[in-house]
Amino acid sequence: MESQPPAFISTGDGVRIAYRFDGAPDKPVLLLSNSIGTDLHMWDAQVPTLTGHFRLLRYDARGHGASDVPTGPYSLDRLGRDAVELLDVLGLQRVHVLGLSLGGFVAQWLGIHAPERVDRLVLAHTAAYLGPARQWDHAIAELLAAPDMQATAEMFLRNWFPARMLQANDRVVEAFRRTLLAMQLEGVAGSWAAVRDADLRRTVALVRNPTLVIAGAHDTVTSARHGEEIASAIPGARLKVLPAVHLSNVERPAEFLDAVVTFLTERT
Repeated sequence: MESQPPAFISTGDGVRIAYRFDGAPDKPVLLLSNSIGTDLHMWDAQVPTLTGHFRLLRYDARGHGASDVPTGPYSLDRLGRDAVELLDVLGLQRVHVLGLSLGGFVAQWLGIHAPERVDRLVLAHTAAYLGPARQWDHAIAELLAAPDMQATAEMFLRNWFPARMLQANDRVVEAFRRTLLAMQLEGVAGSWAAVRDADLRRTVALVRNPTLVIAGAHDTVTSARHGEEIASAIPGARLKVLPAVHLSNVERPAEFLDAVVTFLTERT
């Protein structure tokens, strides 16, 4: 993916959010929301296929990539409003939304609180709730006391990829490692706080947008059961379980893209 400088918006609380467009402006817009510990480049390998159907709008969640990294805990409400404000500034009234992991929490929030801004919704490797809170409190405190991202980066990679990719010195894995090591601790800690405090188990049933849930059969972060719970709660939602860990867009790109493109382009 060619390197182009990101553009920026400023949110209501003064945080700069980095974003970029890819694809023809006459195609329907697909908003992509990244996971914790990644940036908008987590989708690079999927861009060529997706731009055949959509104009992609990618952004770095606050605390990530080229976006600002405010200190202190973030909230899911604030992360959701970041996405809404991005659409507002860009004059986009209604878009498809694909979010993975933390991005999937944001996508759920949009379906609950801003359904009029969403056409179709893809919720990948995410959950409505990932408690209990004390596990996150411990992880946040440990991270903020760490000298760097080294240990946390290796933990993320073990949670994201199968052993065969980790043991093969895979170039894709190395790119994700570099992104993790370059991250500021405060961005990850603030995002973990948003996950800690999020509980959408009741409100996710309010989503009325056509929804596809993608889960990983071997995902230890957001299990297939988490995906099943979301799909059961949202009226008419579909569930696709892939033989993958946490980043099926990377591990199983053909199957991931087939599921996403088929769902977003089918006629009703």
